[in-house]
Amino acid sequence: MKIVFTGGGTGGHFYPIIAVAEALNALIEEEHLVRPELYYIGPEPYDERALYENGITFVQSPAGKMRRYFSLLNVLDLFKTAIGIIKATLQLYKLYPDIVFSKGGYASFPTLVAARILRIPVMIHESDASPGRVTKWAAQFARRIAVAYPETAQFFPGKNVARTGIPVRKDFFTQAKAGGADFFKWNEELPTLFILGGSQGAQRINDVILDALPQLTERYNVIHQTGPKNFEEVDRTSKLVLRENPHADRYKPFPFLNTLSMKMAAGAATLIISRAGSGTIFEIATWGIPAILIPIPEEISHDQRKNAYAYARSRGAIVVEEHNLTPNLLVSEINRLTEDQKLMEEMRAAGKSFATPDAARIIAIGLLEIVLEHEQ
Repeated sequence: MKIVFTGGGTGGHFYPIIAVAEALNALIEEEHLVRPELYYIGPEPYDERALYENGITFVQSPAGKMRRYFSLLNVLDLFKTAIGIIKATLQLYKLYPDIVFSKGGYASFPTLVAARILRIPVMIHESDASPGRVTKWAAQFARRIAVAYPETAQFFPGKNVARTGIPVRKDFFTQAKAGGADFFKWNEELPTLFILGGSQGAQRINDVILDALPQLTERYNVIHQTGPKNFEEVDRTSKLVLRENPHADRYKPFPFLNTLSMKMAAGAATLIISRAGSGTIFEIATWGIPAILIPIPEEISHDQRKNAYAYARSRGAIVVEEHNLTPNLLVSEINRLTEDQKLMEEMRAAGKSFATPDAARIIAIGLLEIVLEHEQ
């Protein structure tokens, strides 16, 4: 039994694959099935430790990115994609897996073309409210399509589509309520804001938070994941902004939070301020924490705005458009939400209702069903 995973380029594509692999391994153990050989094909391993811990072998294959704007890099990446298709076809022929599971994105395209050529069954998962180009194309021949949002199914009429939500790693099912105060060294009596800019950080959110810090630290503890590239600048600027401020120790910037520190931050958080990547949205929903979502503008990312409003319709979050974002507006919205305990409780319940903790297991079952059909 061989299963190939593909997709990537960002954590939003990669970590749901890890969640599905976790669920697969658990199912295999429960049902006493032969342990499958798991492979991940992509340009880079993204998180080698996560692959190793789940018994997934990395197979390198190049992939070119098609940008939505004019760039000479698009021409160069056409050649990279062509090489990737040839290489992926040879790799899949050698492995000949029972199924390919794709999370979409440019990194998955060569492997999906190869699977199509070799007539290997394909299952795809679309994370965003509006599907990407690779997913739309792959849907023509995919055996099954899993989607995160109910409204996404309309893009695949007549296809075998199921709304599963997004697979969340098992470590993120619960928050760490204990240990946070010792780790972050703050006042436990204050409400806590948790700012997430995605794995790469968000310059615009960082700038607004820095401008608002004197007001925010008067009333809140603030955990801020800045992104590795932005950390030094944010840390240096925050020290200047909060110089001689009696509450400077309430602000805690981090370049990146590992699994345990992320769980402790979630365990302490009263309110989350975040970008609107689908993976992050479903983690927030799983935690049941009210959120303010600030999507990347549509001219830069076509999916985050749709994701944000799809979640906001559940009443688990509110949306602030980036072009409207100012320090005063953000502080005002934070205060409005945290001062309304009834609204906060409604948002917590709405998030929990929106969450899909069984997503990884449902997808894993679907994969095994196709694999067992293929082996007969």
